[in-house]
Amino acid sequence: MSAAPHKFVRTTPDGGQTAVDRELAEEVPVALEFNGIGYAVLMASPSDLEDLVAGFLLSERLQFAGDPVSGVALHRTERGIVARANLAADRAHALLDRVRHRASDSSCGLCGIENIEQAMRPLPPVTAPCTADDAAVFRALDALGAHQRLNARTGAVHAAALVDAAGTIRLVREDVGRHNAFDKLIGAMRRDALEWEGGFALLSSRCSYELVEKAVLAGCPMLATISAPTGLAVERAAAAGLPLRTLARADAMLATPAPR
Repeated sequence: MSAAPHKFVRTTPDGGQTAVDRELAEEVPVALEFNGIGYAVLMASPSDLEDLVAGFLLSERLQFAGDPVSGVALHRTERGIVARANLAADRAHALLDRVRHRASDSSCGLCGIENIEQAMRPLPPVTAPCTADDAAVFRALDALGAHQRLNARTGAVHAAALVDAAGTIRLVREDVGRHNAFDKLIGAMRRDALEWEGGFALLSSRCSYELVEKAVLAGCPMLATISAPTGLAVERAAAAGLPLRTLARADAMLATPAPR
């Protein structure tokens, strides 16, 4: 995927102006269709979309970690991309149930008691142990920038990284959306049969409750984020037993250990 170059005028505090060319990150509508049913439209970077779908299906609980990964057909249109996948018959009821709840969503986000209950469904406990120490997180932080190739050109995309227990980055996915980047990473792991192996996920974003839920559902042993967590994210992580490392910077980070 290539970023589109645009012309700008760079202005400095002393009033100086210089013409510059800068690549901008692409952002396109990606319509997700499952079993012929329109499910969601995401604004995403148009790369690794098969990974995005595979991770999204797990995050939405339309598939489980042990399910076969659905094949994805991509159809490009003038205004965006349609990604189509077919779910197994035994998952069709979950699809129809989620579509029913989504039908009452509005621009304010989740509305109604049923949707609130769907959003706050209990999470399974995290059982995979994390064998990485805090030094491994600092090593991964130091190396992350070198793996953010699109962000190096545009400064406008998030990264999600699979990191091993020693702090070595094994895989990275990038996207304009922090949720999409993590779904792409999870989906790539599913498609390539990669395991966490005592490692953790490192995200270049704040720690929101949605990212905590994605980590738990993906069996992630620990979640590290560059920015701060929300209160709900910490609560949901504690309930599931997911260790957090947040506000992770070169000089310090905040640790929220799982309850014993």
